[in-house]
Amino acid sequence: MKITKLETTFIQPRWLFLKIHTDEGLVGYGEPIVEGRARTVAAAVHEMEEYLIGKNPLEINRHWQILYRGTFYRGGPVLTSALSGVEQALWDIKGKYHGVPAYQLLGGPVRDRIRVYAHASGDTIETFIQRANEQIALGFTALKTSFSGPVREIDTPAFVKRCVEKIAAIRGGIPDHVDLAVDLHGRFSPAMAIRLAKELEPFNLLFLEEPCLPENVDALAKIAQSTSTPIAAGERLFTRWGFRELLEKQAVAVVQPDTCHCGGIQEAIRIANMAETYYAAIAPHNPLGPISLAACLQVDACVPNFLCQEQVCLGEGYLKEPFEIHNGFIELPQKPGLGIELDEDALKTKQSDGSWVTPRWFHKDDGSFGEW
Repeated sequence: MKITKLETTFIQPRWLFLKIHTDEGLVGYGEPIVEGRARTVAAAVHEMEEYLIGKNPLEINRHWQILYRGTFYRGGPVLTSALSGVEQALWDIKGKYHGVPAYQLLGGPVRDRIRVYAHASGDTIETFIQRANEQIALGFTALKTSFSGPVREIDTPAFVKRCVEKIAAIRGGIPDHVDLAVDLHGRFSPAMAIRLAKELEPFNLLFLEEPCLPENVDALAKIAQSTSTPIAAGERLFTRWGFRELLEKQAVAVVQPDTCHCGGIQEAIRIANMAETYYAAIAPHNPLGPISLAACLQVDACVPNFLCQEQVCLGEGYLKEPFEIHNGFIELPQKPGLGIELDEDALKTKQSDGSWVTPRWFHKDDGSFGEW
């Protein structure tokens, strides 16, 4: 069997879908994307096409090594995301070729179902609690929220008070059996993150995500050491090498590799295995489309230190058979490969030109740029 073609399609709202074709008719799906840079990543994917055409798609490790190491420059969001989507599609083909889910070729499952969490939001505390309970009524047992607006390096006591009041109200408005996580989205300085983390400790959060940007691991480790709340990070890191120092300095209790960015399915498993030796959990990052979710589920199925899976799209309007949630879990996929089939007719109405602009926030008082 040989690879014959790589086909990319821009899909609303900000996704890039990849189909790898073979001469035996098997097609593999992947989701190579950097949010806001879909056209750049598509170009990177097609640059890899020159190497991949004519190759055996089953030799995944060989192709990963050559594509990752063979161009002198390694890593980074664009190249690694392009490689991630290719790797996902190759596992999809390999699973279909052998007639089993990809996780069966990656050591087999360690669980029967996969816990997922939902995002909840609202313009007011009241609407947030209402929407949160709507998600709970659908079976979710874990929710995640965040705070809007840019944050100063040292913000006011009033800002901290508003954040705490929001979490207190939400925690008090949902059942105790439902976990609540908070995402600081890298907006906070270490000083502000430490201050807020202390105030949020009484609410026993599932985790506090990206309390500061991950480039300075020492700063992240300092935050982790200052609080009993588990710290989560990793969505902006790539490959096992990007997670090494994070774990060695015990800067996180939860790693969050993104299978569309970190190097793909098997690389996320390697990261999870490395995290296991530091007694850290894994909660794969996934604010993307249904192919991304399908890839994450293959990881979640076979790593023992899995915590909970992020999702924003179960595939309605994109997949012929969308994923279903029962009591907060997705049953282990049973179909070959990634276990999905795209609804090609529905996708025709969802194609885009690949443009999407990351929100840009500015401080109201002086007009300076603030992290989104």
